[in-house]
Amino acid sequence: QLSLFRFTMKRPFSTSHSSVDSKEMKKFQLLAHKWWDEEGEYAALHSMNDIRVPFIRDTLLSMSSNYHLGNPLSGIKILDVGCGGGLLSEPLGRLGASVTGIDPVEDNIRTADRHKSFDLVLAKRIQYKSSSLEEIVEESMETFDVIVASEVVEHVADLEMFIKCCSQVLKPDGSLFITTINKTQLSYVLGIVVAEKIMGIVPEGTHEWEKFVPPEELEHLLESSGFSVKTVNGMLYNPLSGSWSWTESTSLNYAVHAVKAGARAHATDIPPETDIQQHSATAGTA
Repeated sequence: QLSLFRFTMKRPFSTSHSSVDSKEMKKFQLLAHKWWDEEGEYAALHSMNDIRVPFIRDTLLSMSSNYHLGNPLSGIKILDVGCGGGLLSEPLGRLGASVTGIDPVEDNIRTADRHKSFDLVLAKRIQYKSSSLEEIVEESMETFDVIVASEVVEHVADLEMFIKCCSQVLKPDGSLFITTINKTQLSYVLGIVVAEKIMGIVPEGTHEWEKFVPPEELEHLLESSGFSVKTVNGMLYNPLSGSWSWTESTSLNYAVHAVKAGARAHATDIPPETDIQQHSATAGTA
């Protein structure tokens, strides 16, 4: 039985059943043709690019001395895990990055492939593969400078294994960017009851509150896997304007930037960072 990211082990104390992963896949399979409808089911993900793309770009530029005018991410190899129809892969490719997008749902990859084929530059910079993260680990050890997992970790069966796999395919000192949903009463009311059942911002059944991940849990898993958490930023979606903004509160959505330990350091040698920088990233346009 094919499961999302093929993670068969359950998270510790997880209440989710083993069948939940195949359900996740079926959910996204049904919507695979809708990815590029900016007014449709994925409208909120389209507008999320207005803040998540500059966040990734500006963070990477602040860490680098090489700046390519016009192609600021030139020479950077990015893995977009759970890339869906390519909504985040494409703007990162336009910034000059070499992007590999993976997704276990074949129809998502077909949609992404078809869409990038209309742009000759993107066709060269982006490659898509129907695969789980776990499946590419062996062939991709320490291959990527950057991993993005945007709106993905709340859908995987074993988060600890997922993060360990991220660490394995990331180069030392590489960056991991995650956006996801906190597990709070507010996220249940607004993220599921209002967003799915009342306003239809996302299709009903897209999320399961039990699988939402509190930032503290995510930080702990990252640090125990050899990452240093650099930034945790709250994100807020305004359904009336259809726009996202940065906020100090992480009670709903949030973004994390973490850096893998360098070549000479090992996870056991690095004291965990207790001070998480809480700062607002400036939302610009890519």
